Amino acid sequence: MGFFTSMNIVASGMTAQQTRLDVISENITNMNTTRTEAGGAYRRKLTVMQAETGKNGFREAMSRASRKGHVVSNRGFEQAGGVKIVEIAEDQSELPRVYDPTHPDADEEGYLELPNVTLVAEVADAMAASQAFNANVTAFNALKQVVQRGLDIGV
Repeated sequence: MGFFTSMNIVASGMTAQQTRLDVISENITNMNTTRTEAGGAYRRKLTVMQAETGKNGFREAMSRASRKGHVVSNRGFEQAGGVKIVEIAEDQSELPRVYDPTHPDADEEGYLELPNVTLVAEVADAMAASQAFNANVTAFNALKQVVQRGLDIGV
């Protein structure tokens, strides 16, 4: 696995977590929105991530490296792994209803549907996404140090 392949893996993680934070921000912004263009109250959005394993799994790379007399190369194994956002889905959980007959969006019985966004859950998700982003930054910095040390050896 080359330097740029490793960078692409780490960058995909940072991009995915940034997208997750953007979706969480949208949820918090709309936590009081009772009317949307689609009709009804705002529904919480969730990011669905999927692992991209790449062509060369760890087990396969170790197997190739352990063969005696075999020259280890990455030729034919350039596709990197990582993570990608496959969907931004709406949370289909039930929308809470409150009695507020004075609200313009209340139904005939006086009940109002509220968004299914909970501030505590969104803050917890934001903290987890922030920690995951920071972990990717740490991995990126470690990768930079390894490459820098390798360049120092050659000098």
